[in-house]
Amino acid sequence: MLKTVNRVLLGLLGLGLFALGGGVLLGALDLPRHWDFDVPGWWPFRGPDDVVLGAEGRTRWRDEGWWWPVVIAALAVLLALLLWWLFAQRRHRLDRVLVDSEDGAAARLDGRALENVMEEEAQADDGVSRAHVRLTGRRTAPAARVRLLLEPHADPARALGRLNHAALAHARESAGLERLPAKVRLRAARHRARRAA
Repeated sequence: MLKTVNRVLLGLLGLGLFALGGGVLLGALDLPRHWDFDVPGWWPFRGPDDVVLGAEGRTRWRDEGWWWPVVIAALAVLLALLLWWLFAQRRHRLDRVLVDSEDGAAARLDGRALENVMEEEAQADDGVSRAHVRLTGRRTAPAARVRLLLEPHADPARALGRLNHAALAHARESAGLERLPAKVRLRAARHRARRAA
């Protein structure tokens, strides 16, 4: 859902900026006169000497009593929407994972503790310099985001296989989860080139 909202908003914003920029460019380069065509009467930019907002447009509503409250309310709503959109982008870290204890009650497993154990187990593998794990999703259906920093000698396919069969499998078993989907990002550690004598 969030991806669709992002794409629609970015598409509309891009389309609006493209239209505004094209309109300003059309007037600034005086293309209607050079290419011999007319623009509609409501078109604000007719030539290189036109301004984006003239004196009459800037001062038209200034003396009206309703003008400033409406401007402030509109800006407040816009700010609230932008803040909501900004915070919605963040993937929330899971603080707890619900574990089925098979006695009718669900136990809670600390999400940060599970992340730490997975990081330590992943870092224990040969060739993994550093690991970072973050649990996202729902408490009953968590997902993992894993970043591995690999040493120069590490084989990425083997490191990924060991992560899947060790850290992720153990976390899945210990939390009693049927599945634990993971997105893994591999990155090579920087190292200095060796000089041959």
